[in-house]
Amino acid sequence: MTLLSQLPVSNHQSPETMETRTFPGRYDSLEKISKFVVTAAKAAGLNDRAVYAVELAVDEACSNIIDHAYGGENHGDVECSVGVRQGELIITIKDTGRPFEPKKVPKPSVDVPLRELKMRGVGFFLMNKMMDEVYYRTTPNTGNTLTMIKRSD
Repeated sequence: MTLLSQLPVSNHQSPETMETRTFPGRYDSLEKISKFVVTAAKAAGLNDRAVYAVELAVDEACSNIIDHAYGGENHGDVECSVGVRQGELIITIKDTGRPFEPKKVPKPSVDVPLRELKMRGVGFFLMNKMMDEVYYRTTPNTGNTLTMIKRSD
């Protein structure tokens, strides 16, 4: 597992083809985004557990975009790309919202009772636990790009 980091995505070999769809930055888009990535995950040969992990990580990422990058619904779009490369599913999610500093997000205390769990930062932790690799970068010209990779078992 790679922690959410500022590593440039360009260091990774891209898949041969990527399918890209753009969704409005609204909560009612989450189901459509989920169906899009689940279809790709199944096509990549991921087992049911891995498909669920992908679905959960992408849902968390897109919810964070709506909540934090855009500060609410209808303030921008979410561009989602999926591709398969040698037994890996590669998901790239782009937005033009506010950037963030992954290193400034504190690691959550997950060894506490659920009622005491502080919810800030849990999403990043979850994405990193669910996916094999997670990378984030932001640039003034292109906005924010989150790349997540899940390997088939």
